[in-house]
Amino acid sequence: MKTKSQISHILTEIARMYPDIRTELDYETAFQFLIAVILSAQTTDKQVNKTTPSLFARVREAEDMAKLSLAEVEKMVSTVNFYKNKAKFIWKSGEKLARDFGGIIPNDLQTIQSLPWVGIKTAKVVLAVLYDAPYVGVDTHVHRVMNCIGIVRTKTPEETDKIIEKKLNYEQKLTIHHPLVLFGRYHCIARKPKCESCPIREMCDYDLKGLISERKSI
Repeated sequence: MKTKSQISHILTEIARMYPDIRTELDYETAFQFLIAVILSAQTTDKQVNKTTPSLFARVREAEDMAKLSLAEVEKMVSTVNFYKNKAKFIWKSGEKLARDFGGIIPNDLQTIQSLPWVGIKTAKVVLAVLYDAPYVGVDTHVHRVMNCIGIVRTKTPEETDKIIEKKLNYEQKLTIHHPLVLFGRYHCIARKPKCESCPIREMCDYDLKGLISERKSI
């Protein structure tokens, strides 16, 4: 397991690789961003960005969902995985936000999870982007990267979330979410990680365990 100083060095180097800290999802309003994050589960951001323009042309705020039928929403998001469930959840989220929160997405980790489909990962991503909250949304990329490096030893993203919530300090949680996601998405990829050009290679467990050499010989 890594020390605090090692973790600090690792996260600093990853952050330097991706200094433009912003989401790759396209949106104009807070509610549109919530929709995009929900749609992005087990779907790439690129595919979500191809899917949302027709929906976002008609839906900007939560109350706009009342103008559409569930069938219309399903049709507009049919190009993403599990679109029927996601359509139902974003439709119901719009209804609940308009009815219970005046159309405003709650700036509270527990309260926002009362919305349909909004679990801890989605909640943290939304709050981090919309309210600059100090959260790291642990998706499959972040979970894999944190285990590969050796910052955690966990089996599920939920376990990773709980550990890094304690291990990372306020500033790290405030800035590292997007760099970690992009690092896992484009550099420390699952099948062929770009270890040879990685700035944290010497501190990464993937290298220390000799897995790089093993991969080269395959």
